[in-house]
Amino acid sequence: MIISFSIRNFRSIKDKITLSFEPDNSTTLESYYLMEPIPGLKLLKLGLIYGANGSGKSTILHGLDFLRNLVLMPALKKNDTLAFNPFLFDHNTPAATSGFELDFVHNKTRYKYEVEFTKEAITSENLYFYSPKKALVYERKTDTRKQLSSIRFGTKIKIKKSLESVLEANTLWNTTVLSSFLKTNIDADELKNVTDWFIDVLKTIITPKTNLSSYMTYRLEDRKINKQNMLQLLKKADFNISDISIEKKILPINPNTRELIQLVNKQVNPDAAALEDLDSLESPELYFQHTVKTAGNLSTYQLSYDDESEGTKRYFQYIGLLDQMLNSEIVIPIDELEASLHPDLLKHFLLLFLVNVKATQLLVTTHYRELLIERDILRTDAIWFTEKKEDGSTDLYSLSDFDSSVVRDTTSIYNAYKSGKLGAVPDLSDYYLESGYI
Repeated sequence: MIISFSIRNFRSIKDKITLSFEPDNSTTLESYYLMEPIPGLKLLKLGLIYGANGSGKSTILHGLDFLRNLVLMPALKKNDTLAFNPFLFDHNTPAATSGFELDFVHNKTRYKYEVEFTKEAITSENLYFYSPKKALVYERKTDTRKQLSSIRFGTKIKIKKSLESVLEANTLWNTTVLSSFLKTNIDADELKNVTDWFIDVLKTIITPKTNLSSYMTYRLEDRKINKQNMLQLLKKADFNISDISIEKKILPINPNTRELIQLVNKQVNPDAAALEDLDSLESPELYFQHTVKTAGNLSTYQLSYDDESEGTKRYFQYIGLLDQMLNSEIVIPIDELEASLHPDLLKHFLLLFLVNVKATQLLVTTHYRELLIERDILRTDAIWFTEKKEDGSTDLYSLSDFDSSVVRDTTSIYNAYKSGKLGAVPDLSDYYLESGYI
C-alpha cells in the first residue's frame, strides 16, 4: 500500500509535490477509511483529488503510471528515450532531472524507492527497506558520459558478488535496476518483493476512455470474478439486471488477420505452431438479462453489453473492480471517477468501497464537487486539491492543511470550494467578446 508519492519536474509539475495516504489525528470514520498494513502504521484507503481543468490532477496519476512502466516496461536499447516531458514553461527545467519518490508497504515490509531521470537516462536510483530502521537495498549511479551504470548493494542484503555483476551488466543506462532484475536470472528477496508490488498491487491508470469490458468478461468466464457478487451489486444499484451470461461468438478471419496473429504468436512463443488452418476465432460475448414488470407480470429480456447505456457499462466495470478489491491488496488510480455515472451511483460506489473493502487503495480525480456536500461520509485528510500557480506549474495541498479559520467542523466544504475559498477552481472572466471579434 502507498504511504506517500512525490513527483518533481514531470509534465505540469515543476517543484516537488507529495500526496500522502497517512491520516491525521482525526478519529472520524476511521473504521471505514483506515487500514493497518503493518503494526503501528495506519493508512487511508481513499484519496480524492479535485482541481480545475489543466491544473495537473491527472498528471499525478499519470506520474504513478509512468513509474510503474519504468519498472515493468523498460527501454530495450541504449538509444531508446523515455517517453515523457519535463516541465516546459521554464528555461532550466527541460535540461534538469525529473524525479519520483515512492514510500510503500508490501508483505509487511516498508520500502522507499527513489529514482531520477532525464529523457536519455536513469541518472540515479535508490531503494531502502525498514527492518525496523531504514537500511539500503541498493544505490545506483549512472555515468551519462560513458552511458554506464554502477550498483552498490547495502550490507544487509544477501546477494552473491557474481550476481551483482550480472545485474549491473544488464542494467542499461536508460533502464531501472528493478526492470533489469525482472529479466535477469538471479535471486534477491528484496528486489522480488518490490517488483511483485509493481506487478500485482499497483494497477495501470483507468481513464474515461479505458474499456474494461473484455477484461471483466474474461474474468467472469474464468470465475475469477464472483458473478453472484456482481448481480447483488447491480441489484443494489437499481439496474433491474437479474442475470449475466456469456455466449461464444464465432468470428471469421481473413488471411491478412491470420498472418498478423501468427506474427504476434511467434513473438510471444517462437516455437509456436503455424496457423495456416485457422479460419475463425471464438470470442466471448456478454449479455445482461433484465427482469421488468409488463401488464402486472414479470418478464425477462436479454440485451448485449453493447446495447446497454454508457452508465450501465461503466458501473458494471466498476463493480468488477470492486469484486477484485474485496479479495486482493491492490492500488487502483482512476481519472475522472464520475465519467458516465449518475451522482447517486458515484456516491453508492464509494460507499460500497469504504464499507466493504479492507486492503485496497483508490486514488481518484473528480470534478463532482457536490460530493463535498456529503460531510458525513468524508474525511478532510482524504481530499486533495491541485491548483495552477502563476508560473503554470501544479501545486498540491490537502483539505486538512487549512486551519480552523477556513474550515471548521460546521463548515460546508462544498460552499467553501464553490466560492473559491479553497482554491483549485477555474479563474474565469466575463462572457463578453471583444469588439471586432469574428
